[in-house]
This record gives sequence, structure tokens and C-alpha cells, in this order.
Amino acid sequence: MRPGRPSAWTRSHVAGLVAALDGLGETLATVERWGAILGERLAGGHRLLIAGNGGSAALAEQLAAGLVGRFARERRGLGALALTADGSIVTAVADDFGALDVFARQVEAHARTGDMVLFLSTTGSSPNLLVAAEAARDLGVMSWAMTGQAPNALADLCDAAVAVDAADAGTVQEVHQLLVHVLVRAVDEATFLEAG
Repeated sequence: MRPGRPSAWTRSHVAGLVAALDGLGETLATVERWGAILGERLAGGHRLLIAGNGGSAALAEQLAAGLVGRFARERRGLGALALTADGSIVTAVADDFGALDVFARQVEAHARTGDMVLFLSTTGSSPNLLVAAEAARDLGVMSWAMTGQAPNALADLCDAAVAVDAADAGTVQEVHQLLVHVLVRAVDEATFLEAG
């Protein structure tokens, strides 16, 4: 393949991503504040439950790995559980109760007072995430959402939300990837300062 100019689609996608990143504004500071709150809760023995579909499921698992493992600093493992990761649970719940309940059932099973739930969604309208957000609310568990464009139903159901102003799902996921990194880094800083 000869070197040359990227395709029109690639140039357009990159331009959309740059615009979405430029538009983050206070979102980055909000996610850093979330990290400080989350770091305090996780250091106190609470857990973060994380859910998303498709590419957002992959981000949920990456976030859990960064908390249980590490990201920027050495620290003890922190309690995080991606509700997407256990294929046996996901398929058993989908088979026995229906696909709408794959995350809600796990929120009911795992969430305890002081725990938190984070939902990742490019649309903010995934039915199984909406049902899980209702379950978190009914249990009195704090929930956050990272979504695509607002307003959306998931953001409305959660205690707090950040929305990426982009129409393209790929762009939203790419920005969510950055926000996940910002969140984990902020948790690392919070838990490092607490340990120090």
C-alpha cells in the first residue's frame, strides 16, 4: 500500500474526535472529582460495579482491571467488578430472566451500602442499563454514567453523569476511553495521598 492522504472518512472521524475532546471543558474536572470520591470509598473497603454493552463492556473490564491491578501508581488492589466479565452469570441470567436483567440482577446481588455503580453507554438509552440504574436507585447505591449526547434516560436515572457531545458512537467510546484513564489516575492519586 502506497503512503498517501488518509481517506475522507478517516479525516472526518479524527476531526470529530478532536472537536469532542475540545468540548470536554468541565467534564475532565468532574471525572477527576469522581476519582477522588471513588478513591476514598474504595480505600474504605467499598466496591465499584461497572456495566456497559459492546465496546463499553470492554471499557468496563479495562476500568476494573485498572482498579484491581494498577494504573499509574503502586497501591493495593481496589474492589471493582465488571458486570460484563462473567459469561456464566451473564448467560444464565439472560436465559432465566431475560437480557434486560443481566446487569440489574448483578447489582441486586453485589451492591452494598457505600458501593457505587458506573454505567458506560454511547447512547444513554440501553434498556438493560436503564433497568440496572433503577435497581441501583432502589437499593440506595450511588450511580454515575458516562454517556453520549445529553439529555438521555440513563443520565436522568443516575446520581451524576458526564455526556460526550458527539453523534458518532465510535467517537463517544474513544472519549470514554480517555475519561476512564482520567478516572483511574485520579483514584490512584487519591489512594496514594491517603496511604501517604
